[in-house]
Amino acid sequence: MLMEILGLIGVLLILSAYFAVQSEYLDSLSISYSLLNLVGAGLVLLSLIGSDNYAAITLEGAWLLISGYGLLRSWRRSHI
Repeated sequence: MLMEILGLIGVLLILSAYFAVQSEYLDSLSISYSLLNLVGAGLVLLSLIGSDNYAAITLEGAWLLISGYGLLRSWRRSHI
């Protein structure tokens, strides 16, 4: 049950980040956007532990890595 709740929170974080970009509240290059996606993907991935849903594990793992890359780029850009 706890894992399902964590996964749901992760999905809500990812969707809220996407909505914030679409509504122009956040910039897709911002640290906040990447951080919301990183934490969200991490929570969804955590909720998939022990699952045989390899497609979802692959998607969330890639989402986590890409968000980490975006976060690093955003952080570097803000510290130049």
